[in-house]
Amino acid sequence: MKKTMPFWIILLVLAHSSVAVGKIAPLSALKHMPVKEVTVFKDGHAFVLHEGKLPVDSAGNVCIDYLPAPVLGTFWPYSASREAKLTAVVAGQRRVLVERTALTLRELLEANSGARVTLTEKGGLKYPATILNIPKRSGQELEAMAAPGAEPTLPEKGVIGLFKTQDGVKVVDIGHIQDITFISGHRPTLEREEFRNLLTLKFNWNRQRPERETVVGLVYLQRGLRWIPAYRIELDGNGGVTLKLQATLVNDLTDLEDASVNLVVGVPNFVFADLVDPIALEKETAALAPRLQSRSQTNFAFSNAIMTQVATADASSPGSAPETGPEINGAEMEADLCIFAISHVTLRKGERMVIPVAEATLKYQDRYHLEVPIAPPRESFSSFDESRHAELTRLLAAPKVQHGIRFVNSGPHPFTTAPALIGSQGRLIAQNMMKYTPVGAAAELDLTAAVDVLIKKQEREIRRTPHAVHWNGSDYFKVELEGTLTLTNRKKERISVEVVRHVLGNTDSADFNGKIEKVNSLEDSVSAGAPRPHWWSWYSWPSWWSHFNSIARISWKISLAPGERQVLSYTWHYYWR
Repeated sequence: MKKTMPFWIILLVLAHSSVAVGKIAPLSALKHMPVKEVTVFKDGHAFVLHEGKLPVDSAGNVCIDYLPAPVLGTFWPYSASREAKLTAVVAGQRRVLVERTALTLRELLEANSGARVTLTEKGGLKYPATILNIPKRSGQELEAMAAPGAEPTLPEKGVIGLFKTQDGVKVVDIGHIQDITFISGHRPTLEREEFRNLLTLKFNWNRQRPERETVVGLVYLQRGLRWIPAYRIELDGNGGVTLKLQATLVNDLTDLEDASVNLVVGVPNFVFADLVDPIALEKETAALAPRLQSRSQTNFAFSNAIMTQVATADASSPGSAPETGPEINGAEMEADLCIFAISHVTLRKGERMVIPVAEATLKYQDRYHLEVPIAPPRESFSSFDESRHAELTRLLAAPKVQHGIRFVNSGPHPFTTAPALIGSQGRLIAQNMMKYTPVGAAAELDLTAAVDVLIKKQEREIRRTPHAVHWNGSDYFKVELEGTLTLTNRKKERISVEVVRHVLGNTDSADFNGKIEKVNSLEDSVSAGAPRPHWWSWYSWPSWWSHFNSIARISWKISLAPGERQVLSYTWHYYWR
């Protein structure tokens, strides 16, 4: 009678066959592709270029241990070898062998198959033995037994150990082992299977034997690396100002090792910034390439990935940069973006770095300006509660002349929006916000309130005419007002002051060549950069209001000698029902 093969032997053969076909790579065989260049935006996006010479496996492919999470349409792998044509990139989970320190008795037994030991069981039984094996079901065996489409699994470990003794092979419950003594040394580490997210780059070698190594790269846009600009502005007291720009790099993305970093000033447009896609490359990101320096590796990577497969310099060639810290290569302006290039940056994930970026010496002028905000019509006050009355009182309290500086950007690159620390002759004066200033434009920064320039504001109603206008079946009365702003210079030098008064209604007159303008209340700046005062929404403005009334701006430019006083007068009116 023909004997059948036992079922457990069939499973063992199948498992062995599966392991042979799907060989598990040790983690040490996987390589991390270094970052060669990264272009960093202030909003936290970074365009990253990885490139390196990596080993090729027996199938002619390259497997790396880093899986990025790029913005949709920005991921692009490439080959820098003429012989290896990139055909596909596969991202997914794979089993790898990870070497770890053995921390438990079970792990020491697994790590030391074949070792001679003295084994003591609970209860006191003690005997010499040789560790044979700790049985387990492999992941391939479990998958062969599972239903089709089941998720991959890691090995299932048993609870027994096999030991060779003088009486034969002894099976011992690991939980019953009290201690073991290694007779001739032991291995303190073991290899364990884990799932890792990996990238596999597949190549066509044109029927040639694959090389042992090949140069490959990835470019992609991803969140996680940003730069925060800051200015230090030093006034010399004689009309000269020194601006120093520094960058704080915040790296929560990946390790940088002797990388080139491009810091971008400008407003890029990433339409799919909130979507992740590891495949496509869209024109929004491709448009950045021409704006990088011609020597930029990212620029090369774009051309390489999109246009052709061409050879590059050996990524492993000698001549690494000395450990002298980042090196500033200057700024280059292209289209609407300015890029500061910095070389030799080493920054681990989770670290922060402050880098001096640029410095400029310019001329400045003192600037004194007074802005008097809009006051609501008295008729609207009845709709405000007590807290809003108090807030309006603070808002409309005696305004103060602000002392600031103005300087023209005559340097080679724009000023970016950033905090600015302002000092004079070693003393701190103020902190303010530098606003984006293109080359050739003037930047203005407030310093402090000019307490030596006194201001007094007086306004009163001079006339109220009932039935002044009849419109759409209703009569409206006219409220006429006049006001004065009195400025007194108690400083020791002559100053020039720019004065702006906003009024709600229609301006009739302004002396001393005051300039009168009607403001587009939907778009134009009214006060502190806001199109309308913040209290505007507190009142339900009737539909007829804008038919008769508007917002007006009166501006003066005056010069005050030491001790001089100047009174600025103006009149205006508005209609009410």
